[in-house]
Amino acid sequence: MASTKTMPSAIARFQPEPVRQRQTSKPGVPVPRPSTKQGRRPKTFKIIDLFCGAGGMSLGFIDARFCGGFECVLAVDNDKAALATHRHNLGGKVVCDNIEDWLKNNPTIPRADVVIGGPPCQGFSLLNKKRAGDHRRALWEPYLDVVQRCGAKLFVMENVSELYRSEELSLIERYAKKRGFKTHAAILNTADYGAPQTRKRTVIVGWRAEEVSEPVFPPPQTHAAPNRETTLPAWRTVRETIGDLGKPIGTNIGTKPPYDLHFGRNPIPTSLARYRAVPPGGNRFDLQKNAPSLTPACWIKKTSGGTDLFGRLWWDRPSVTIRTEFFKPEKGRYLHPSEHRPITHREAARLMGFPDDFVFEGTKTEIARQIGNAVPPALAGALALVVRKVLDPRQPASSARKSTRKVTHLAPPLAT
Repeated sequence: MASTKTMPSAIARFQPEPVRQRQTSKPGVPVPRPSTKQGRRPKTFKIIDLFCGAGGMSLGFIDARFCGGFECVLAVDNDKAALATHRHNLGGKVVCDNIEDWLKNNPTIPRADVVIGGPPCQGFSLLNKKRAGDHRRALWEPYLDVVQRCGAKLFVMENVSELYRSEELSLIERYAKKRGFKTHAAILNTADYGAPQTRKRTVIVGWRAEEVSEPVFPPPQTHAAPNRETTLPAWRTVRETIGDLGKPIGTNIGTKPPYDLHFGRNPIPTSLARYRAVPPGGNRFDLQKNAPSLTPACWIKKTSGGTDLFGRLWWDRPSVTIRTEFFKPEKGRYLHPSEHRPITHREAARLMGFPDDFVFEGTKTEIARQIGNAVPPALAGALALVVRKVLDPRQPASSARKSTRKVTHLAPPLAT
């Protein structure tokens, strides 16, 4: 059967039996308990996370708040701070190296059931104007080599939406087919899976047809746009995600969540005046209209496009895509909905879907990069549920894990 590409569609959500888990002393690392139903211990499957970053994708697979039933046996990335974050929260062996250099040393790769991860996306991104010839476009090759060498039955690859319409997707599918994998690909909107962010990504799922059945793909949606005629709950909004947080505290990383990452900046008077000139839901064009003397000349000359630049988030919509420089409003729609400031690291982490008990390691800039490059755990969890059903088809459907379930922010806001 030839590889296929399918666009997302609304499908009734699959409800697997939940894996009952408890937290260890490390936040985010669930430990499975025996299942009391039918007297059967739930299986724990092994994953390898390549280009893992901080571990948003691993978190969605491992943590019972998203899916559960998986453990990470190996994580590989060349970002030292991101790997420290991954190891702190998710455990398992980590390797800090470029994947190609690492494979040249013929490493011992542990056996795994699934390989997950997203080869660096900048080679495909619309923000990269010199995409042709970018070596990062081909890093899916060593990714699939690891899939082959570890004996995985499935793989889940995530990348920017532009990959779906590129010639590279056909190359990936052919490369996978030669190694015994059939594939499905689709563009998924993370807001459809419970993330409070309209982040669109290409996801490729591959499976060995001789060993496992075809997965349900795209995963059934859990949320829908508010104007859709459906029984699904509406997309999660900025208000319900960050509205409980008080004013930012200080300008440095703190010690207790959620205010450890809820710090501000020291804007110069000109920047503060610019923030105040942008109304709710406004952007750089409102700045130009309300305060032309404060508007950069390059923006005045550019009369079209860039409607998110210097924009405010909307309270009652999901966030726009969170990127690595979300603390710079000139980079996108990153002004707070009502306060005269950019969003904080904690607000960005929540809008990505990270629980407050997920600990980020590194400097302010390194943490921002980890947040902006992450896979939203809610999307990863939806993919993990599909994968787990394929690996353990005996699991009965259950209504215990409701599609409306969302991550609770574990630390209450400080009094202000």
